[in-house]
Amino acid sequence: MLKAGKVRALGAMSGTSLDGVDAAVVETDGETIFGFGETRYRAYSAADRAVLRAALGKWPGADLDAPARVVQVAHVDALSGFDAVDLVGFHGQTLAHDPRGRGTHQLGDGAALAEALGVPVVWDFRSADVAMGGEGAPLAPFFHFACARWIEAAGPLAFLNLGGVGNITWIDPAKPRPDTEGALLAFDTGPANAPLNDLMQERLGQDCDRDGALARRGQVEDGALELFLDDPYFFRMPPKSLDRDAFADMIGLVRELSDADAAATLTAMAAAAVMRGMEHCPAPPERLLVTGGGRKNPVMMQMLATALDCPVLPVEEVGLDGDMLEAQAFAFLAVRVMRGLPTSCPSTTGVRAAVGGGEVSYPLPGDDEA
Repeated sequence: MLKAGKVRALGAMSGTSLDGVDAAVVETDGETIFGFGETRYRAYSAADRAVLRAALGKWPGADLDAPARVVQVAHVDALSGFDAVDLVGFHGQTLAHDPRGRGTHQLGDGAALAEALGVPVVWDFRSADVAMGGEGAPLAPFFHFACARWIEAAGPLAFLNLGGVGNITWIDPAKPRPDTEGALLAFDTGPANAPLNDLMQERLGQDCDRDGALARRGQVEDGALELFLDDPYFFRMPPKSLDRDAFADMIGLVRELSDADAAATLTAMAAAAVMRGMEHCPAPPERLLVTGGGRKNPVMMQMLATALDCPVLPVEEVGLDGDMLEAQAFAFLAVRVMRGLPTSCPSTTGVRAAVGGGEVSYPLPGDDEA
């Protein structure tokens, strides 16, 4: 049993950008954030990324021994040695996401991780939502609601995560709970860093366009951008979600362009997807707080700032950590799971009713390693 009141929860996130594992401590009761603790980042090696990239799109039953070892070793490395941790929230590595078809697949064994760490591990956060008709993503919005309270936001605001895929959470912090009607609207905006990272890997052997240096030298191909925005996804009403490779043909749209023009165009596509997404906000947000790797791309941030009617700020401007926000989210959600509180609702994933996902694995008696 989890003790009452405030606990120290450790969360881990390995995103679709395939860069590595983020680990972060949150002090919370599952509703209120009391403080943030230590953080750690464990990068995937080039060989790790190659193994994981080869596994993308695969479902349980495929030969996944090699990527499973990569995920397990990286998470044990990232999560070991934190002091006085009460539980761990383990997201796993998303390989495939098809909520309207086969479901969702996050690679990782929470039971094995609980044995390695010696503390309870909450994992498989998305499956229950999908089973009840939801998209299974995004799952950070309930945490974003708590963050809005933590920064004492008074009016509507939005969080934008620019990871492999982009997702937005619109929040009315005046509502009493995240599952209250009108408190949240969340959905994936479209591809963000994943296509650009894939382009950089394919053409230049680099993992990303660091600081937007290549895109800054290029010109946006308007024809490719228009074709991209014609995709049916942008005409679907939210909530809605995407697989990392749902827009894999974006690379094809820039195939004939120079490296710089291709990077500029893919960056513009990610920004344009956000602009389209902002049209769905129930009320104009007073500010857009950006988290994830995309906030470090000044070209992408400038495109957003130029096009939108509200300030576009990295979350560091309000005292949050944009590198660790998703790991913190799964720490927070793990506590909610243990307390029987919902982790998603109709306005965040389209699930039929508010639901708490997650499986809990406990170490064998006597284990105490975290």
